[in-house]
Amino acid sequence: MSSLWRKLAAEALGTMLLVAAVIGSGIMADNLTGDAALALLCNAIATAAALIVLISIFGPISGAHFNPAVSLVITCLREMPAGICVAYCMAQVLGGLSGTLLTHAMFDLPLMQISDHARTGAGQWLAEFVAAFGLLVTILFVRKTSADKTPTLVGLYIASAYWFTASTSFANPAVTIARAFTDTFAGIRPADVPAFILAQIAGALTAMAVSIWMQKANQAGS
Repeated sequence: MSSLWRKLAAEALGTMLLVAAVIGSGIMADNLTGDAALALLCNAIATAAALIVLISIFGPISGAHFNPAVSLVITCLREMPAGICVAYCMAQVLGGLSGTLLTHAMFDLPLMQISDHARTGAGQWLAEFVAAFGLLVTILFVRKTSADKTPTLVGLYIASAYWFTASTSFANPAVTIARAFTDTFAGIRPADVPAFILAQIAGALTAMAVSIWMQKANQAGS
């Protein structure tokens, strides 16, 4: 049981720091530049750097999911019991919300906020599907060949997905929920959250199916 608590603490702490990096870098960049493109670039670099560090640190403890979509896929692959998956997801969501509050406190903003940043429409939903699909494909393929490269490749993928997806690549239900409670550069309206999460889960599960199919085909070919 103590081992599980350590894993949950790692998931909560890692997600908290990830959200702080996402929201905090968005606030800082927006304040300093006043240029949306430059702010997005700064946001992407900071998020990618944080991911590389956090996955490297917490990976040996909890697997460094920081993302309910990742935990769901790992559970569907029968590598994690469903009860542990639920606990992971709760830790991730609570960690994410804590990250939002922490960031607001650091920047002397009102702690409780509701975003009015609209992010909706078929293009945005497709973008979240693609963002989550690509993230899970990266994770599922690299862990079979070069697991030590996971932190770097995940960070690089997210940095690029900030720019090639119309939604700026949330790709994470816990982070999406956390971003609904910040009325800053990184925010998303609460009304837009459910569709984003559905698209993310669909993308993650599709990535799992593609990964299984391709790996089976590779084994058959060899």
